[in-house]
Amino acid sequence: MEPACKIIKLLGGPSAVAKIAGVHRTRVSNWMRPKSSGGTGGVIPINHINKLIEAAFEKGVSLSGDDFLPVSNKIKGRAA
Repeated sequence: MEPACKIIKLLGGPSAVAKIAGVHRTRVSNWMRPKSSGGTGGVIPINHINKLIEAAFEKGVSLSGDDFLPVSNKIKGRAA
């Protein structure tokens, strides 16, 4: 589920992202599950975004706030 799957993969997987965000790995895995299955539907909670962007910068990974928007809210790479 985008964008969580893409961001988690870029940052090294659920365990790495859990460490960055300060949460249990299962919580990060839930970000990649559909809402109908108890997940967030690919949405990363806003309170973790700054930490993940900072970690991406430290790792040399290109990541911005726009990358956290659900795909349906993007039009040609820009927020709707």
